[in-house]
Amino acid sequence: MAIYHLRASMISRSQGRSATAAIAYRVAERIEDRRTGLVFDYAARGGVDHTEILAPDHAPDWVRDRSELWNRVEESETRKNSQVAREVRVALPDELTHAQRLELVREFVRGQFVDRGMVADIALHAP
Repeated sequence: MAIYHLRASMISRSQGRSATAAIAYRVAERIEDRRTGLVFDYAARGGVDHTEILAPDHAPDWVRDRSELWNRVEESETRKNSQVAREVRVALPDELTHAQRLELVREFVRGQFVDRGMVADIALHAP
């Protein structure tokens, strides 16, 4: 029987979190946080099968540059209790192929976020 799990949360400075650190970990990349000067390097981390940024057609080109996107998000919020991003984690059934999981995530993200004017950075991890 196929089951799934969904968990949504906020990335908030009041919890000591940053969008640049969170996304660097999720996508297994190296990202420098221009606001704090910290470097988050998870490039050696394995298990990430696919990453991509989905954005509305009218979005500027810089939103497709992950480091630039998340640094601008961090720079745009100045309060110490700012909520800088939303994180949605979904566990999909093993019965789906990689292609099916990818298409399902793309459809969900487009319908729930991108079509409403938001930018989404997705990362699919190995089951």
